[in-house]
Amino acid sequence: MRWRHVEIFDAICRGGSLTQAAQLLHISQPAASKMLATAEMQLGFRLFDRVRGRLIPTREASILAPYVARLHQNLDDVSQLARNLRSHHEGLWRIGSSPAFGLELLPVALSRCRQAHPAMSFELRTHHSGELLQALETRDLDMVMSFDQGESSGVQQQVLAHTELVHVTLPGVAPLRCWEEMAERAFIALDADDPVGAMVESLLQRYVPEVAPFMRVQTHYVACSLVVQRVGEALVDLVTARAMQSRGLAIHRLPEPLPIPVSILTAHDDAGSGSRERVLDHIQQALLECRFPD
Repeated sequence: MRWRHVEIFDAICRGGSLTQAAQLLHISQPAASKMLATAEMQLGFRLFDRVRGRLIPTREASILAPYVARLHQNLDDVSQLARNLRSHHEGLWRIGSSPAFGLELLPVALSRCRQAHPAMSFELRTHHSGELLQALETRDLDMVMSFDQGESSGVQQQVLAHTELVHVTLPGVAPLRCWEEMAERAFIALDADDPVGAMVESLLQRYVPEVAPFMRVQTHYVACSLVVQRVGEALVDLVTARAMQSRGLAIHRLPEPLPIPVSILTAHDDAGSGSRERVLDHIQQALLECRFPD
């Protein structure tokens, strides 16, 4: 089945008639009719039955339809990738990140980068891991900043720095002296599918398996906002905690340090550039400055 036959098949499925298919393909109706006849001749079976002026897919066509739709989706992805490669230039960097980094750290780092390199420009998008990886694979993003350490095909990973897990409360609330004290506190848990949330879940299962969190949230700064609203306490990453501290949070160290790696993800065939390294230098510096408050 040649590509032009796939095109006429898909156009008829979407338009319901040769007239509509011809309009979708910007060809004449006789040309569309000839393409359909050639496709059916080469395949050896009819693709459509004419019913009251409309072309209705045959059983064989109905079986082919999802495969043809998949081909078109793949072609759309290739077209999007080609547009992204054409429009990308050295001065534009499209960065995706977990929401935690978009709250304060990346705005600080990119502001400094712009001051040092005025010719650079940026697009910054915050999403959760699955959406970020998909955008990276289609080149909608040039790099992704994430806590996620899971391996993914087509993606290379560079650990840029480490932050740490911290305990956030209202001012005046005592820090945890030992893990077992978590059983006496009202903890807001992060989604267990989140890398930091999985770390917290492991702590709860290890030290207080009999206690279930009374609330779960997907986003780190939402957990901090709930603490500010006197809903409970939370264990979050230090980057988020520092960004939210001005809203009235107390940040406490944990009974033992728990480092959290911060990674930069890029496409596996991205060779990098001096321009990218300059961006990463500013991000890394901002991470190094995000220390535990004295």
